[in-house]
Amino acid sequence: MTEIKLNSNPSPRLTSLSHGGGCGCKIAPGLLADLLKRSTPMALFPDLLVGNDTADDAAVYRLNDEQAIVATTDFFMPIVDDPYDFGRIAATNALSDVYAMGGKPILALALVGMPINVLPHDVIAAVLKGGESICAEAGIPVAGGHSIDSVEPIYGLAAIGLVHPKRVKRNAAARAGDVLILGKPLGVGVLSAALKKDQLDTAGYAAMIAATTKLNRPGAELAALDGVHALTDVTGFGLLGHTLELSRGARLTARIRFNDLPWLPGVEAFAKAGVITGASGRNWAAYGKDIVLASSFHDVAQALLTDPQTSGGLLVSCAPEAVDEVLAIFRADGFDEAAVIGEMVDGESRVEVV
Repeated sequence: MTEIKLNSNPSPRLTSLSHGGGCGCKIAPGLLADLLKRSTPMALFPDLLVGNDTADDAAVYRLNDEQAIVATTDFFMPIVDDPYDFGRIAATNALSDVYAMGGKPILALALVGMPINVLPHDVIAAVLKGGESICAEAGIPVAGGHSIDSVEPIYGLAAIGLVHPKRVKRNAAARAGDVLILGKPLGVGVLSAALKKDQLDTAGYAAMIAATTKLNRPGAELAALDGVHALTDVTGFGLLGHTLELSRGARLTARIRFNDLPWLPGVEAFAKAGVITGASGRNWAAYGKDIVLASSFHDVAQALLTDPQTSGGLLVSCAPEAVDEVLAIFRADGFDEAAVIGEMVDGESRVEVV
């Protein structure tokens, strides 16, 4: 892991050049839903297995009986000031959508927007190298891309993967009685807010980088399990937002147990001190009407549950008898904090937190 570099470089802090960072840059879910409603209805394509009808993680197009293409794109402004780490986080986040569909990445294209006359060229090069390092770890090339001179620094990938058509895992196929398992600890948005305020120490930064640069590779293996019914990843809309997508797709109630949630170190203390992101409030405004919080919870819990996750963990909905195998797959790939966090039950499309 590289050292934290806040003020040692004469170039401006990367996070000072953007109005938001990481998946907290996402358009608020309510506004996004409204914009998509205004789009022209998509024509029917029989081989398009997954489009944008259920807000899934990536598009999937069937090539033949054995292969389908998984296609996705993801990019954002800096969540950290170290350019190499920024590139690594953005690349890990983009590839996650392929894994969340049960696929394996085969190549990526870089998406680059940089203020060329503001940032030293070696800083920009370090961002690109960071992304390339993660793609190398995933065993794929960065085979091209596109770049522009922009006001704010932006980096990400268009990622292409492959999956067997029968192993595609959507976010809309959860079943009543399923168990919910989360692959990574929560709290990236809170820690990124602490970093911007110069309140995050070296250990906290290391924990954040370790989580956000860990590839969600178990997705492909999880997709092979018959007991895994639905799969997604938790990113900018927070745990509640992405769990609500599972709930709406399956027309079930998702029940989350707050005390079973895994957290990055220091997150709860920062949140209690008011160190949160503006995206938390936007997330709650967009979908809070479909969330039921136990009366004992307060605003801090609400902020934590809506905290935007950058390069967050896989959220798995699986049959109870598959739980041990799902956890074993996570553990084998180093996801030691993967945890059972709730279940899917009969009821209206909403999320209950108990």
